[in-house]
Amino acid sequence: MVATLSKIEQAKADLCGLDLAPRLGDLAAKGWESLDEADLTIRLKWLGIFFRPVTPGRFMVRLRLPNGVIRSDQLEVLADAVDRCGDQGSADITTRQNLQLRGLLLDDMAPLMQALEEVGLTSRQSGHDNPRNITGNPLAGIDPEEIVDTRPLVEAIQQRLLAADAPRNLPRKFNIAVGGAADSFLLHNDLAFLPADHDGELGFTVMVGGFFSAQRNELAIPLGLWLRAEQLPSFSLAVLRHFERCGNRQARNKSRLMYLVDELGLGGYREAVMAEFTQLGGEAFPHDGQHRVKRAPRSALGVNPQKQPGLHWVGLGVPMGRLDADGMAGLAQLARQYGSGDLRLTEAQNVLITDIPEASVQALLAEPLLQRYSPTPGALMAEAVSCTGNRYCSFALIPTKTTAQTVVEELERRLELPHAIRSHWTGCPNACGQPYMGEIGLMGAKARHDGQMVEAAKIFLGGDMGSDPQLAELHDKGVPLSQLADVLEDLLVERFGARRRTQAA
Repeated sequence: MVATLSKIEQAKADLCGLDLAPRLGDLAAKGWESLDEADLTIRLKWLGIFFRPVTPGRFMVRLRLPNGVIRSDQLEVLADAVDRCGDQGSADITTRQNLQLRGLLLDDMAPLMQALEEVGLTSRQSGHDNPRNITGNPLAGIDPEEIVDTRPLVEAIQQRLLAADAPRNLPRKFNIAVGGAADSFLLHNDLAFLPADHDGELGFTVMVGGFFSAQRNELAIPLGLWLRAEQLPSFSLAVLRHFERCGNRQARNKSRLMYLVDELGLGGYREAVMAEFTQLGGEAFPHDGQHRVKRAPRSALGVNPQKQPGLHWVGLGVPMGRLDADGMAGLAQLARQYGSGDLRLTEAQNVLITDIPEASVQALLAEPLLQRYSPTPGALMAEAVSCTGNRYCSFALIPTKTTAQTVVEELERRLELPHAIRSHWTGCPNACGQPYMGEIGLMGAKARHDGQMVEAAKIFLGGDMGSDPQLAELHDKGVPLSQLADVLEDLLVERFGARRRTQAA
């Protein structure tokens, strides 16, 4: 008996979303209200275009930015697109080192796609059941501590996975990352390549199965294979081809890669992937999974010397990763004026300006825009990560970004902290804000307060991305937002060495 396809799987089987690209102008002319539901809510995501029910008529576009690298001229194109949206426009830096543009109209899409192509950008396959933006060391190529430059590797993987013969219909989304330094924590990805040695040769050990969801949270585990750098694109393709063919399509809540690993067993899964890889001409070596990633991600903020003598990068804190058109254009101008024109986006939702001569550093630090995007944010703001919240997402239970910024600013007024503390904020159990990775994790919830259900947050503690990685565990299942700053203040004092200021600033 043939299983009946779900609505989502049927929509994908009927038409690939990529086939909508030449029809964007016609779809816009008809109006978004007249679109087929599957086109509107599923297939457009193959082009990186997202309908948002909480902002009807306004769409989000998610870019692909391999390794988080973007040029000033590219950022200016994006700034112009956001600017045309007026008060509705904004952009978010994501935890996958890319950008999401918000507030766009369907009429904007065809010309935007053309503008993106002209400057070497794409939003293709950045959403739904596709391989998402591939991440790497944000300091790749400039890092004095790097083991390997991840930029060409990430770019090569993307090119292979977006080729015409690559999978276009995965059972679920798929996250890939390449580590390049001792602090490249990547175990929350479905497929992670970590620098590792084999018989005196530097290559990559393969980790599989990391993901966060409402049902289950796992860190990636060693697959038992080692690859040379040039093999990463073909191996990634082999993994995705097997996942496309064998992943669970009956239950979406059990469709991520780790469930397939569980089904086949680690050895069986490794054998199946190697058979696929062999068909592509690949050969891997057995490996114990040991790697050179040994410590938690360092802060990239502030003024830092590059590996290139006489050059620096300056890391700027972007509060909750939220940008507007003026901020984007301003950052692009600073990158061109003081550096090479290159910028980097980080998984901590901050931005780096690179290649700044030592003689220009002080002039950059004096720029007014750095009052807004500070190179020295507070100890909580520096490491605060947030999903978009219920302003744009119908799943979120709280206004995550505004709540996070308000609470963090209040806590920094009240407390002195001995070091930066990572907090991850997410609006719902889908965990897009990665609360389990934070020393403190916050998740939108509901709680009863004074006889009424109110907006609240679950608190998780203990996430560790160091040599002994740990996921944060539930500490409190529901703190009303009105009490959250007080509760977190006590936790920071009791557990993180914070000291209360004698007088609030």
